[in-house]
Amino acid sequence: MQDLEKLRYPIGEYNPPKIIAETQLREWIDELSVFPQEIANISADLSEEQLEVNYRPGGWTVRQVIHHLADSHINAYTRVHLTLTEDRPEVRPYDEVKWAELPDAKTGDIKLSIAVLKAIHERLVSLLKTVKFIDFERKYYHPAAKQEFTLGYLVGNYAWHGKHHLAHIKSTLT
Repeated sequence: MQDLEKLRYPIGEYNPPKIIAETQLREWIDELSVFPQEIANISADLSEEQLEVNYRPGGWTVRQVIHHLADSHINAYTRVHLTLTEDRPEVRPYDEVKWAELPDAKTGDIKLSIAVLKAIHERLVSLLKTVKFIDFERKYYHPAAKQEFTLGYLVGNYAWHGKHHLAHIKSTLT
């Protein structure tokens, strides 16, 4: 069971600091800025067979992971904008497992999702670099978690999310 948990969370679960410093936010934003290129680099020479490898028993294929990243980070982009423009917005959850089972995620060209990631991250990072530190304390409500989160938490969560799935992909290549 321990080995399966390590495969599921190769870098550990997201565990943000209780108080998020400005330097930490800048580090996360920097990680978000390079993440799409890291995915592009690691996946550039993958064969169709490698794209169909599951990163763990019962887990998604590498192809599904890459498409999931685009889907998820589109949602992050939307959540950032909602949090910056509304007072404690309620974000809409989505069923990521069902999304990963759709035909475009199971068989689609990963180049499309990598292009989405590059564009979304470029827009997201350019915005986040202009946000005042105090605005990272703005909150949104996630009904599935039944909890409020700050914008700072979200930024860290998506920086972690990218590294988390990058580690999944790397684990299939070794």
